[in-house]
Amino acid sequence: MTEGTESHEGLMHTERGRAMSFGGVAALYDRARPAYPPALIDALMALRPRSVLDVGCGTGKASRLFAERGCEVLGIEPDPLMASVARSHGLTVEEGTFEDWPAGGRQFDMVVSGQAWHWVDPVLGPAKAASVLPPGGHLAPFWNTGVHDPEVAEALREVYGRLAPSIIATTETAVSPGQMSEQSTGTERRSERRRALEASPDFASVEVSRYPWDATYDRASWLDYIATHSDHVLLPEDQRRALLDAVGAVIDSFGGTITYHFSTLLLLATRVV
Repeated sequence: MTEGTESHEGLMHTERGRAMSFGGVAALYDRARPAYPPALIDALMALRPRSVLDVGCGTGKASRLFAERGCEVLGIEPDPLMASVARSHGLTVEEGTFEDWPAGGRQFDMVVSGQAWHWVDPVLGPAKAASVLPPGGHLAPFWNTGVHDPEVAEALREVYGRLAPSIIATTETAVSPGQMSEQSTGTERRSERRRALEASPDFASVEVSRYPWDATYDRASWLDYIATHSDHVLLPEDQRRALLDAVGAVIDSFGGTITYHFSTLLLLATRVV
């Protein structure tokens, strides 16, 4: 599946098959996907939200961080299996897409979306968020992005080019800082969402912040992590297994661990007063 153009990115929310692919790996997703850096949550909590709506809450990775800070959190999640895992953590979740979710007049101090806002319609999403926010309330989508050290990325890109060329343009799990400009899918996806927020008449400003942090992965934990990405999930089983084995061999060649350099991107939009 090719996702390297702006026009395609504008339609990503229509790819329901890909968007709903995570349910089959819900437990693995909950275990293997990272959470979000404390500095990000600190910055959002400084805005003093008491009630938070988490759009595309998944297994509750972001919701839990706000609940732990004392917020009343409601998650919206279209995948029943992901929602079930979130509920197992004590979270309240309503199932459905955000665009079709019946708000019933409810209001929230903040609408957040961790790793999911690109699945939301770029026009309907901001309007729906504005409808549940008071004047001065905040919409805060954020994403974990990352890059490898150059030598690791070079070895991984050889593997992807040989075994999974169809996703080398979509995956962010095989790039170095110098290659990020070439990796248009993720960066363009988030740029497109930023432009949609800036164009929305319901929001007065959009602030962009980044929160860098590093994580060390061994072979098993990295393979678990990439196996939860939709472009990997949708590969045929034999192809996916061959890819994972080859990626594991790359990690072995670097001594059994790699350091991944994350940067969490926050788009913070303020509801028009």
